[in-house]
Amino acid sequence: MPVGDPHTVRAFDEELARLNEHIARMGGLAETQLADALQSILDGDEEKAKRVIEDDTQVDDVHMQVEEEAIRMLALRQPVADDLRTIIQSLKAASTLERIADHAASTAKRVHVLHEGPAVPPVKSAVRMGWLVLDMLKQAVDALLRRDIERAVEVWNRDSEVDDFYSSLFRELLTYMMEDTRNITPCTHLLFVAKNLERIGDQATNLAEMTYYMVTGKQLEGERPKSDTSSFTIVEPKHYEG
Repeated sequence: MPVGDPHTVRAFDEELARLNEHIARMGGLAETQLADALQSILDGDEEKAKRVIEDDTQVDDVHMQVEEEAIRMLALRQPVADDLRTIIQSLKAASTLERIADHAASTAKRVHVLHEGPAVPPVKSAVRMGWLVLDMLKQAVDALLRRDIERAVEVWNRDSEVDDFYSSLFRELLTYMMEDTRNITPCTHLLFVAKNLERIGDQATNLAEMTYYMVTGKQLEGERPKSDTSSFTIVEPKHYEG
């Protein structure tokens, strides 16, 4: 819904509302893409994974609509203050949601190899991380659509949860790879899945920052909570007596 008082030109309110509807559609599509990608990994459902990859074009199409309408509004309406922030942040949000959908599709592309290879326990850990990220994404999209800055701040503060999970999963995957060489291929693909999920968490946090700025005209103060330690992870190899 439009921010602030109704405009003199009713058509402008309708255009802002339509822009918000496009963002809502993109958010819904991205959430579905991620949920289906995670479920396809859990079930080894290659057909569902294929649909996730194919449906990525739907997000791209709505993204183009957002860009076209936003650019036209900037040119014709010459918005200022709240309206200008709304349009610019909507453009940025659309790009962010498009990237999230890309990460979901990239995750789905790993299903075939994971399904064909040996089963490894960290699959369930990766999916649990995915459910955490999906919930964070849903909250971020809802905060954006409702202009809810309190919920946006809650999402922003949850970024460290995803980082903690990612660091833990990273160490778990390395351990399984070192214990048995047969685990190297599936665990390597799960590393890519985990990185995709970590990036979606970052993008959800970006959406929260956009919401806060859109409503208040100010940036969220303080450094974004981060606790990813994967760059410093050292796993000592186990020695076996032969």
